[in-house]
Formats: sequence, C-alpha cells, structure tokens
Amino acid sequence: MSDDSSRALRSISEFFERFAGPRLSRASDFDPEPMEFRRGDPLDGRRDAADAVPWAMKVAASLSWRAIVIAVAAAGIVWGAMHLSIIIMPVAIALLLAVLLEPLVGWFTRRLNFPRTLSAVLGLLVMLAVVVASLSQAGSEIFRQLPRLFTKANDGISELMRWLGEGPLKLDTTMINQGIEKVQGELANWAQANSSFLASSALSVTSSLFSVLSSVLIMLFCLFFFLKEGRTIWLWVVRLFPAPARQPLHESAIRGWVTLGSYVRTQIQVAAIDAIGIGLGAFFLGLPMVLPIVVVVFFASFVPIVGALVSGAIAVLVALVDQGLTAGVIMLVVIFVVQQVESNLLQPLLMSHAVSLHPVAVLLVVAASGSVAGIPGAIFGVPIAAFLNATFLYLHGYDSMPALANDPKRPGGPPGMLEDMVAASYASKTKVDPREGASAVDSKDEDENAQDCSEDAPSVEPESGAKDEAHEE
Repeated sequence: MSDDSSRALRSISEFFERFAGPRLSRASDFDPEPMEFRRGDPLDGRRDAADAVPWAMKVAASLSWRAIVIAVAAAGIVWGAMHLSIIIMPVAIALLLAVLLEPLVGWFTRRLNFPRTLSAVLGLLVMLAVVVASLSQAGSEIFRQLPRLFTKANDGISELMRWLGEGPLKLDTTMINQGIEKVQGELANWAQANSSFLASSALSVTSSLFSVLSSVLIMLFCLFFFLKEGRTIWLWVVRLFPAPARQPLHESAIRGWVTLGSYVRTQIQVAAIDAIGIGLGAFFLGLPMVLPIVVVVFFASFVPIVGALVSGAIAVLVALVDQGLTAGVIMLVVIFVVQQVESNLLQPLLMSHAVSLHPVAVLLVVAASGSVAGIPGAIFGVPIAAFLNATFLYLHGYDSMPALANDPKRPGGPPGMLEDMVAASYASKTKVDPREGASAVDSKDEDENAQDCSEDAPSVEPESGAKDEAHEE
C-alpha cells in the first residue's frame, strides 16, 4: 500500500514538474553571478540632444517663438502710438487726406504746368474751402433756425405740462413745478459746492481745445509737405533699407498706397450715401435745418459708432422739437433703416471690394481695433489692415494690381526708375525730374563742368591774318 501511494505521489510530482520548468536543486541556482552587458546608444550615434527632437516639434517651436516676438512688437507699437496720439493722429489724418488730394495736385502739376509747391498750396486751399464753406452754410442755417426751435421747444414743454395735468394721468402741475424748482435748486447748490471741480474741468476743456488746435496745425503742416515733397520723403525712407530690399519695399508700398486711396474714396461714398438718405428723410418730413443735418451726418460717418449715434440723435431731436412725437419716431425709423443698410450691406460690400478684404474681416477689424484703441482704432483699423494686406500679398509673390507694373503715371514714379531716383535723391540741392532719374543729374553735372572749364580756359585772340581769312570765308 505504501509503495502504491509513493508511486502515485511520484507520478503526480513528475506531471507538475513538466509545466513548472526546470527544478532548482542547488542553493547556487538562486544566486546567479553578475554579468556585464552594454546597452544601445539612446541617440543612435547622434551628437546633439536637439537631434532627437521630432521635426514637427521643431517647426511648432520655431513658429511659436516667432509669433510671440511679432505679438510683443505689435503690442509695443500700439502702446507707443497710444501714448503719442497727439502726433500719430494728425500724421495719419494727413496721410489719408494726401491720398485723396494727390490726384488733384498731380493734375495741377501735369496739365496746368504749375510748380509742385503752388499745386500743393492750391490743393490744400481747395480742401479748406470745401470744408469751411459746408460748415459755414450749415452754421448760418443753424443760427437762423435756432430761435424757431427754441420757441417750438417751449411750446412743446407747455403742451407736455398741460397734457400731464389734463390728460389721463391727472397730475398736479403745482407739484411738478415745485419738483422742477427743487431740482434746479439742488443743481445750483451742487455747482457751488463743486466749484473747484468745475474750474478744473473748464481748464481741462481749455487744454483739450489747445491740444486739438495744435493737432490741426500739425496735420495741415504735414499734409502740405506730403503733397509737395511726398516722393522725396518716401525715397528717404527707402534709402534706409539695404539695396536688395528697396525694390520689393517700393513696389509693395505702391500697391498699399493705391489700396489706401480706394479706401478713402469708398469711405466718402458711404458717408455721402448715409447723409443723402437721412437728409431726404428730413426733407420729406418738412424738418428745418436739412443742410446742417446732412453736413453733420456726412462728417460724423467717418467716426464709427459714436458718429452715427450723435448725428442720429440730433436729427431725431430736431424732428421731435419741430413736429412732435410722430415725426420723431418716423425720423428714428429712417435713420435706423439707412444706417443698417449702410453698415451691414453697403459698407462691407464696397469696402471689401475697395480694400480686397472680406466683409467679415472688415467687421472684425473694426471691432478689434475699436476695442484696443477706441475711436481712433475704429477709424484707422480698416485702412491699416488694407495697406498691410496689399503689401504682404505682393511680398509673398501675389500682385493684385499687375497693371501698375507697366504704368508710367503710377504713384511712386515710373517702373524701373527706383535706383535712379534713389541715386538722384542724394543730390539734395539738385532738382530732378523723376522721369529722368540719375542720368539727368549726371548730364547736368557734366554740362556744368564743361561750362566751368570753358569759362576757366584762357581766351586766345587769333592773329590779324587769321581774322581776315575768317572774315573772307
């Protein structure tokens, strides 16, 4: 029995040993000796750890730090422009007006053969005459209609008081008058208590007026020289860059300048449509001061958001005072319809065609620039974006205006004359026709040198015989 049981146990143990692997019978089997081996090189023979970075990560890192540098530079430019707005704003306005007046000044120079200085003066005077004439006509009509409006306003207030007392509300007019007198007394007491604050506010308003006046003078000064010597100033800027970069810079700037001109003309068209639409509404309602309303709406259309609100409020107020609530509501509806059509249909379509920007891009640029820099940002955001779009497209190999490559009358001078004009610009006291270039300067210098040599050469009188022979011949 014992043999059978031991045989069975041995068979079972042999069965399990087949699956358990080899049996360790010695103690040394549990303590293997150390062995030396060499791992593979993790860099696979590459010398620098940067070589192990994937190519996609390298590209992403390069784009990231370059984008950060560009963002920091742009933020610095915006910060500097906001702190130097008293200079940046007049110069920017002068550039836009120079784009608008350049065709007129060029016509004076080419067709009438006026000197460039006289042409610039005439262009400046034409602009001032148009602005002053429109404002003076509007101002004279305002002063002529103000007494009537004040009378209408008093009648309207009296009618309102009568309606409050006799209408469905049945209010006590005596209590209303006492409330008005109480408010007036509180305002007078507040003015006496805050006289120092009012005085400082008056001084700040005075200083603001002086800053506006100085900005206007800076704008007119810069505008005159942009019209008179704009190309000379631009050539000075081009000379600051290396020679290989001058031609692409010059050509791309010409495309940006033409795009800027298209923007200014389109903005004038949009403002005119806005003013004419609201003016027609005021005319058919029989309102007074139609011309002042048109002028105010036209100039206010150049200031986004705020300009539309102010001009619309003035038109609605005139309608309310002159003809009552119904006319005021109708005028409000007219203004709302005109401004919605202008802002959502005409301006995006016309502006996108003029500046080659999508309407969505125009809307986003106005919103973003207005949130960053306020009203000045909303005014200059689209023209800056249009200029940068045209210049960057050309620098990347896309010419949106191929006709300019062969146009001799384009802004910036005829094609292929940049190097000659740059070389001629170094002769600061020599007047050079841009169409002639540096060769004209060289020929003039040679003529002057030849003339000087002929004047310095000693004069030799021929002999009497030679004189007679020459006379006989």
